[in-house]
Amino acid sequence: MTSAHGTSAYEGYRHRHLLGIEGLTATEILFLLDLSDGYVAVNRSEDKKKDLLDGRTVINLFFESSTRTRTSFELAAKRLGADVINMSVAWSSIKKGETLIDTAMTLNAMHPDVLVVRHPDSGAVQLLSEKMNCAVINGGDGSHEHPTQALLDALTIRRRLGTIEGLQIAICGDIAHSRVARSNIHLLTTLGARVRLIAPPTLMPSSIERMGVETFTDMRKGLAGCDIVMMLRLQTERMQGSYVPSTREYFHFFGLDHEKLQAAKPNALIMHPGPMNRGVEIDSALADDIHRSVIREQVEMGVAVRMACLETLNHNLHLARSQQEQAAQ
Repeated sequence: MTSAHGTSAYEGYRHRHLLGIEGLTATEILFLLDLSDGYVAVNRSEDKKKDLLDGRTVINLFFESSTRTRTSFELAAKRLGADVINMSVAWSSIKKGETLIDTAMTLNAMHPDVLVVRHPDSGAVQLLSEKMNCAVINGGDGSHEHPTQALLDALTIRRRLGTIEGLQIAICGDIAHSRVARSNIHLLTTLGARVRLIAPPTLMPSSIERMGVETFTDMRKGLAGCDIVMMLRLQTERMQGSYVPSTREYFHFFGLDHEKLQAAKPNALIMHPGPMNRGVEIDSALADDIHRSVIREQVEMGVAVRMACLETLNHNLHLARSQQEQAAQ
């Protein structure tokens, strides 16, 4: 398949899968961001449909519920002309005790081209990728990674501020359980940003400084001079025991409001991967502030990023298959 961007357009990203941001080079990340950037204009035009994935099959396999990510991948695939199958664990045979290996064998028999997987266990998507004959995209695995979320966050920042290099970016909240935080740390530091993590001690992973970040347990000190304030959801479904005394007390110390935001730069942008707990990690007025909040833009950028990832991995998969066929002749 030849891209509208030229036959050599995919040389910036040659991997078969997208399982995480860790290990990707700045060149590979920027390639995906540049390709995504072109899809923003496509999605804003009247003619949103392309045929780059015509005849291809994309399966969304979600072991956890997710409205945003699944819908975004579905829309991205359909806009590229692919056939899309949404598989939910709620009605699949996996609930009956089928193993991941069995699932891979079943899915392989359907001959999909791209498999998008969300799973509550870290490493499950990696295991599936090793058993699948198609390209695999990590739609979020446990507390490990969520690569397309980090890419859409980066695209949002870059389109607003022009660059990521040199920015001071604060990621605030439930760092311990956040795959979004981990993917963003890898991406932002690789592209030259300075990352600060702000969280209560119970939600700050031990030795996280090894990832090249600064850590703070005081919101105002952590936000001082920041260009971007990225809030995270309290992931109570992943918490065993009590990590915070109450949501009211959590908001008092770590929820973003006008008073705490004053510590950041006057034009600092507010981000949130969603879904938001209004009044827990962010004040509603700030979440809806059209001048400071880019939360809606993040959702828009998500479709563009996922279109770019689907296009790239589909190309790489079929290039590899054609090379295998030629070698066998």
